[in-house]
Amino acid sequence: MSDQPTEPKKKLKKPRGVARLIPGRCIACGARCEAECPTDAVVMNEKGEPTIIIEKCIGCAKCIKICPSDAVEIYYTPEERAILAEMEKQGLIKEAKPRVPAGPKADESYRGVWVFVEQQDGCAASVSWELLGVGQKLAADLAVELCAFILGHDIAHLAPDAFAHGAKKVYVVDDPLLKNYRTEPYLKGVVDLIRKYKPEVVLMGATGLGRDLAGAVATELGTGLTADCTGLTIDKEQRLLEQTRPAFGGNIMATILTRSHRPQMASVRPHVMPKPDPLPGATGEIIKEPLDIKEEDIKVKVLEVIHEDAAGTVDIAGADVLVSGGRGMLGPENYKLLQGLAEVLKGAVSASRAAVDAGWQPYERQVGQTGKTVRPKIYIACGISGAIQHLVGMQDANLIIAINRDRDAPIFEVAHFGLVGDLFQIVPILTKKFQDMAKGDCEV
Repeated sequence: MSDQPTEPKKKLKKPRGVARLIPGRCIACGARCEAECPTDAVVMNEKGEPTIIIEKCIGCAKCIKICPSDAVEIYYTPEERAILAEMEKQGLIKEAKPRVPAGPKADESYRGVWVFVEQQDGCAASVSWELLGVGQKLAADLAVELCAFILGHDIAHLAPDAFAHGAKKVYVVDDPLLKNYRTEPYLKGVVDLIRKYKPEVVLMGATGLGRDLAGAVATELGTGLTADCTGLTIDKEQRLLEQTRPAFGGNIMATILTRSHRPQMASVRPHVMPKPDPLPGATGEIIKEPLDIKEEDIKVKVLEVIHEDAAGTVDIAGADVLVSGGRGMLGPENYKLLQGLAEVLKGAVSASRAAVDAGWQPYERQVGQTGKTVRPKIYIACGISGAIQHLVGMQDANLIIAINRDRDAPIFEVAHFGLVGDLFQIVPILTKKFQDMAKGDCEV
């Protein structure tokens, strides 16, 4: 009796699985997974979260490797899991280790939300009160106190204002060395405060002073800093500050997290956040701290302070009404049309980056990501297409009116009222109409 030939044992092939989104973890980081996918299996929805097309996924795991919040995993069917178990039993593969986010765990002893009250010559910057407004919501979500900290000389009068805008405690470092801003003494004072009291969130205004100080403080403390944020929220489960800002030239909005280090630091431009109504008579605790530095230890000396003459300049960030012109104005001479409308409405003229780059308007009038962020009551956009870089700077206006020939211009997506037509015909009509209303010659 001859031996029957044995059928060769079928070689097991390791299944690749498919990518799957873990609910509740996506932070809308800016479509990193979509950009990384080689088969276009990842598509972003209107919330900036990924949808995975199973039929296209090849299980390459590139989206998993790029995800900063571990929001994507590989899913295996029961049959595939059985194959993996058999391969592991035969020693063909090792047990997969769970992916652990990189970096050490954050120090959980840090608690509290702090806002830097920026001042010069005893006058507080408006952005400080705006940050105290958003800080109230952040502190409530974290169930901690909202505190302010002030550095300078003869600044005790600012503490009541901080209490009126929501602070429960105010930390004050008052010293003659802080009369004029210099990086070294301010850095020393802020770092000493943070190391002693350990706030988990620190917010500063993205002003000239704030940008310099915030970067130096973050570097000294070895923590992260997200600059020019347009949105701040809290992930309550992980106690993380979700810091949203424009990225990749303003083409996407990225949400950034500081997972492993404390404090979590962010800066915000003036007029991005709404300023809360002050509560007169509000009180709180004032904590005074000394400045541990001597004049001879400071490398920079202030020889003279020269105040720039502000005559003839326009602060578009403080205007209630802005009439803004873009590339559609066709030349600098046509801004006289906008000036006439702005004067009737007791407002100011502003411009898009395209108009400023063309030399039609000075940089101080530029609205947008690389210009100023404004929050007027009325914003009239004339001949502005509405690139996202511009929208970032004006989309929080109370009322937006857009005038453009192109009915598909992106500006109409954020406008409350849109006029499709020739601005050189529409603006004079609007100006005449408002003039008549001001004289009482027009029926409303």
